[in-house]
Formats: sequence, C-alpha cells, structure tokens
Amino acid sequence: MESAPDLNWLDPQGQPNDRFPQLKAVARLALPESRKFLEACGKSPDEIFAAARVGTLKGFDTPVQFKIHVVTKSEDIHSPNVAAKLEGSDPSLRNEYVVLTAHLDHMGVGVPVNGDKIYHGTLDNGSGSAALLEIAQAMAGMHPRPRRSILFVSVTGEEEGLLGADYFAHYPTVPKSSMVADVNMDEDIMLWPLEDIVAYGAEHSSLARVANEAGERLGLSISPDQQPEQVIFIRSDQYAFVKQGVPAMLTNAGDKSTNPAISPKKIEDAWKDKIYHSPQDNMSQPGLDFESGAKFARFNFLCAYLVAQQTARPTWNAHDFFGDRYARK
Repeated sequence: MESAPDLNWLDPQGQPNDRFPQLKAVARLALPESRKFLEACGKSPDEIFAAARVGTLKGFDTPVQFKIHVVTKSEDIHSPNVAAKLEGSDPSLRNEYVVLTAHLDHMGVGVPVNGDKIYHGTLDNGSGSAALLEIAQAMAGMHPRPRRSILFVSVTGEEEGLLGADYFAHYPTVPKSSMVADVNMDEDIMLWPLEDIVAYGAEHSSLARVANEAGERLGLSISPDQQPEQVIFIRSDQYAFVKQGVPAMLTNAGDKSTNPAISPKKIEDAWKDKIYHSPQDNMSQPGLDFESGAKFARFNFLCAYLVAQQTARPTWNAHDFFGDRYARK
C-alpha cells in the first residue's frame, strides 16, 4: 500500500525529530483486525487495550510473523516560521517573554470542491493570523510598552503535526527558560456575536486567573471545555510549548448566546461539517462576524498584556499533570 507523506522537522545536525532508527517499519491495523491479531497471540484484546489506556502496556513476543516491504523516498522542503520581538519597557523583566502564536499554514492546494482547489483557510487560521498582526501593531504603539517583552510567532506546519511550533519551542530565538507563557490563537470561528471564551488548558496554571480577569474587563465570560473527550488542549501549537515546560492556553470562541434565535453550537457544527478544511473556508462564506473577531483579538491582547505586566511569572498548579510531567526542574 502507499502511504501519505510524513513530515518531520530537522534539528541543527540534520536529524529528524521524533524518529527512532530502531523502528524499521510501522504497520497499522483496524480495530477488528487488531483483535484477531491479539487473539492469535494468545492475548486478551480488552486487557491489552486497558493496559494501553493506563500506560502499563509492555511489549511481548508473538508467534505471528510478518513480511513487510518498505520503499521510502525522502526530500527536503522548507517552510519558515515568522517571528518578531517587541522589547519590554521594564529593565528587570524585558529579558522574559510572553509568546503569542498563530499558525500561518492551511491545507494548500488539494482536491477541488465545487470547482475550487485552493484551501483558503480564512478561519483556520487566517483569523488567528490576522489577530496576531493586529495585537502586534497595537502593542508596538503603546507608551509605555508592556513590561515584559513579547514574541509574536507565526508558526508553520500546524496541520502537519505542530511542526513549526515544536521546532520553535525546541530552538527558540531567545533563551528557552525566558519564555514565561504562550497564548495561542487557532481557528476563531467568528460566525456569531461573541459572548464567551473557552481558554483551553488555562485551568492547569495561573493563566486561568489571567483569562478570567481579561474576560471580566471585556464583558466576556470564560466557559469550560464542553468537549473534553476531544483533548483539544494537546492538538494545537500551544502544546509544543507545554512540552517544554511553558504554561500555555488556547483561546477559542465559546457557544453562549443571549439571543434565542442564535445557536452558536449549531452554527459551529454545521461549519465543521460543511466548511472546515475545505476550499469553502474563504472570505465568501456566509455569516462572518468581524466585530466578534475584533473582540477575540482584544481578549488575547489583554491576556498577553496582563502576563507581561505581572511581576511574578505564570506557574503550573500544584500536582498538575502537565506541570509535573513537563515543568522545568
């Protein structure tokens, strides 16, 4: 069978990230075939799956032999991150950085839909990219500037596995230990009047207080994650920073509405069903609410500004899973 291309970033020595030369081949089985394979090995599929879920699964020899023929072709491609630094105004804090991120890539050119083969990516993630530029312009015009310095990073390769963010988090343009927080903007679905924000991951650190204060100042409530089973917090660029010990959050529009004629959840579900990751995510799609987009940008501006102004760095909550696993020792 032929597989889709797999992309990895290369470290300064030219070695691919997250690759293990000991693994010569990888095969994937659908769930029914996986059960048949495990049963042929004399194992209980349910016990194996349960051990995998809790992290206690160990390797075992099998009586089954496979013959796999692998042909690979490698080539270098280049897709840069774009980063800018705004120096802070406080001599004691300007060597610490609040990172604002948004991914600049989408799906490129692909299978035509209704005659259009360009996947424009207006909301995913032209919306976050535009907000990043507006926030940068606003902060650059402040007098005085924020106390901490700000890094504005448009990262590439999010759709291919958070590649640009992961590279930057490993090899930032400033000392890694100087990055105090990441506020990430991905896919502002600005299709209804914005009344609340979901700050994914903020509950794991003191960034929750930042999100709550920003929301209170702007008249936006902070809503909990309504779909925790989708583990959204680990599926966008902020997670690359989390894995380097940096407290982070992803901000998205919530689905509250005081207008009974508007159901944000239905609008979002229809958008994901018909427009998400398609050429129809363009400037001609119906319902774009630019005031909602402006509110979203103001919220993220204020979150970054509040972190920049506080003397204390953001901290992970005590005994938090992500803090215990990734926080710098």
